[in-house]
Amino acid sequence: MAEFTHFNQQGHAKMVDISEKKDTTRTAAAHSSVTVSKEVYDQIEQGTTKKGDVFAVSQVAGITGAKKTSDLIPMCHPLALNGVDIQFEWNLSDEGIYQILITSEVKVKGNTGVEMEALTAASAAALSIYDMCKAVDKNMTIGPTYLLEKTGGTSGDYKRNK
Repeated sequence: MAEFTHFNQQGHAKMVDISEKKDTTRTAAAHSSVTVSKEVYDQIEQGTTKKGDVFAVSQVAGITGAKKTSDLIPMCHPLALNGVDIQFEWNLSDEGIYQILITSEVKVKGNTGVEMEALTAASAAALSIYDMCKAVDKNMTIGPTYLLEKTGGTSGDYKRNK
């Protein structure tokens, strides 16, 4: 069984020492979503939201979120990320559900993984969509948010079972 690594001998929080780990290429992808009303969907698709291009702003928010993860999550190491990409896709159902699917992909060549950066990127993008559209509909739902996959590092690769 895996053990928690962020505790010292006294049981207090610590940042894990990664100084002896090898630099390798590491990637992570995460998912989030925002369920919106038809009115929000129509405004996004027609480009008539009052705050501007929802996906463009949310893309920048996601990238910024990935870069600032160590400022938000106390035990995360600051990383010089090599790449961040955020993608959006509509999931429209016959039942009238309008859902924005968000996928973040983060890459680094370093000695620790980027799972938290990918999760933060997807979360920041979702929160930005909410912020951009809340004047029209405060009833939007964010989530679920989860790790899709990760590569590299001593724990090996991971791919979520759908």
